Amino acid sequence: MNATHPPRGASPAKGPVHGTWEPRPAARWEDAFLSGNGRHGVMVFGDPNDDRVIVNHHTLVRPNGSADARPPALADRLPDLQDRLLAGDTTAGEDFTDGRPLLWVQPFHPAFRIRLRRPAAERRAYRRHVDFTTGVVGADCGGGRSEVFVSRADDVVVQRVTGPGLTLDVTLDHRLPGAPRDLAVGHGAVLTSEGALLTLRARYPGSDRAYTGVTLAVVSGGRTRTALPGLRVEGAASLLLLTRVRRHTGELDVLAEARELRALLPGDEEDAYPHLLTRHTALHRTAYLRAGLDLGADPTERALPGSELVRQPKSPALLERLFAAGRYHLLSSAGMLPPRLTGLWTGDWDTAWAGAFTTDANVNLQTASAAAAALPEVSEAHAALVHGQLPHWRDNARAIFGTRGVVAPAHTDGESGHIYHLSREYPLHVWTAGADWLLKPLVDHDETRGDRDPRLAAALAEVARFYEDFLSRTDKNGHLVVVPSYSPENRPANASWITLNAAMDLSAARHALRTAADYHPGPDADRLRALADRLPPHRVNADGALAEWAWPGLEDTYDHRHLSHLYGVWPLDEINPYDTPELAAAAHRALELRGAENDSAHGHLHHALIAARLRDADRVAGALGNVLAGDYFHVSLMSGHYPNRHVYNADAAHTLPAVLIEMLVQSTPDRLVLLPALTPALPAGELRGVRTRFGADLDLTWGPDGVQAALKPHRSHRIEVRTSSSGAQPLDLVAGEDHVLTWGRGEFP
Repeated sequence: MNATHPPRGASPAKGPVHGTWEPRPAARWEDAFLSGNGRHGVMVFGDPNDDRVIVNHHTLVRPNGSADARPPALADRLPDLQDRLLAGDTTAGEDFTDGRPLLWVQPFHPAFRIRLRRPAAERRAYRRHVDFTTGVVGADCGGGRSEVFVSRADDVVVQRVTGPGLTLDVTLDHRLPGAPRDLAVGHGAVLTSEGALLTLRARYPGSDRAYTGVTLAVVSGGRTRTALPGLRVEGAASLLLLTRVRRHTGELDVLAEARELRALLPGDEEDAYPHLLTRHTALHRTAYLRAGLDLGADPTERALPGSELVRQPKSPALLERLFAAGRYHLLSSAGMLPPRLTGLWTGDWDTAWAGAFTTDANVNLQTASAAAAALPEVSEAHAALVHGQLPHWRDNARAIFGTRGVVAPAHTDGESGHIYHLSREYPLHVWTAGADWLLKPLVDHDETRGDRDPRLAAALAEVARFYEDFLSRTDKNGHLVVVPSYSPENRPANASWITLNAAMDLSAARHALRTAADYHPGPDADRLRALADRLPPHRVNADGALAEWAWPGLEDTYDHRHLSHLYGVWPLDEINPYDTPELAAAAHRALELRGAENDSAHGHLHHALIAARLRDADRVAGALGNVLAGDYFHVSLMSGHYPNRHVYNADAAHTLPAVLIEMLVQSTPDRLVLLPALTPALPAGELRGVRTRFGADLDLTWGPDGVQAALKPHRSHRIEVRTSSSGAQPLDLVAGEDHVLTWGRGEFP
């Protein structure tokens, strides 16, 4: 390894095209191209004769009776449950509920679709496309063009249609699949001094809650008239639509909304679209272009439409495009909240699993690349969800466990953080690892940026207080026992779901206590570390695998989609090949024995993330290959939960960039590992813009002539550098001084 200090300012290498395209409109909403700003989202079909733009908003959840649900009051029954479990009653937790039926969180749903219909015409030279650098979804047909984006600067859906003699009808249409028949809907269309105004107000059945869509239409040339439920435009040169969705109770002042929309436009209407786009791209482009991946793919394959490229699972061009699309969709769906199971998009009111935030796996997997892939916007959205629900997390701790501190839910609609989604088969109310699991990405974010968020410090202290109160039972060896314990969403082969010492719970408790101590130095920190040290070690079972439950006698159930027991490997640094090689070997054996169960995309990619930490390139490639060859990706490059694009779901789309980064670069506050799980299928490439947890930006290139890692440190620090198989080599980083590490041909292991 050689280190030099070159001047700053070198031009980045040229990368692949940042976008995707199709030669025909979307026939299904799942194939519609996507844009979003973390609040509003749109799904664009791109049909020149009957275009549809489905509008979504993060706040749109349908009342289902769960809004006021509270956690079960079980604290007075907890000591008896603990006694029975410790005494060997493996079914003691079967009735540890308050008898409620399974209650889902409020389901996420679409708002409506903006529909533009015009006289049927032959499609000539058609192409629809999305530009990841701008977030603009466009369609070109003959001499006409449509463009849609969602502004990060002004929080508005912007849609422009141009072409000679535009004649079309514009409506807001709520009739999407699964829409309730008794949804109370009212339409409005009026010509005002601000422009033509369309409104759609929808009130939920049996509720005073409603949402309203407001669209301001600015027409250049021609004639505009109302034609309920919409507008008729004839002979125009261009049409500009500005749309917002508001959730509310009572009535909304739509004229005030129209004035707000009009105020976004400059005095010269001809400059309106470029003015709005410039304001938006200043934010979106900057975020998107911070990082990128170039695998030197074949230019011919790079030029393919997405529908053809996804049928070439071994193409580096596919990985390039999915990396780019994954970061684009992740950025576009994160703002006021992180991505849901469907990101920020759905075209159906019957969204699988309520379109919720499923926090025992999916949220963290989807946002896994946020810190390393230079998307602090995603980390901040994740923080907004967490910190906005802490009061409810406190209620959970008190009601279920009778403790101070906080306990996080496994499902949330983005509003309530109370635990009420539970059943005998899914006893999610006894999952105590959730708070640490959800705070870990925010710790990574702090390490990357080199500063500590006081809100996070306070939350970590609350997690520690929970464990101080909860960890009150010991085993015969004097170790603390996590009882009750639960490993999402699995059970021992010889016991019920609620049990003792799940590996995830042990890792979470240790990490939470030690991290809280790091954030709060002093006498209390020593007490917290001492408490963490009293937790039992992980257990290695008769198969040589890290056991999912450390309690003696509990047998593993290997064929399951979740890999919660390997939390200590990823995303924690508790178990790794460098500091804990024996435990790492046991974790690797556990990974070898793990089945894919129902082939959930999140299971395959979670497997890949753990394999990358354990330096198993073949296993990473196998898990990634299962997803690439399993027909998980829609034409939109959003993904399905199962093979053959079954169930629209963002897990694969958003998690894949994290897998690729973990194959190439891993970092802790004191360590850099380069190319830990690189496969022969990727012989050369460049990964740029990675942010490390020791406070340096990193550009990595590799190929037949060698490897180069260019570091731009923001703080001075000594780290160790490791390669896929070499020992540690120290490196002193100085803030503001670039370091370039090089290995020549044959020097890199």
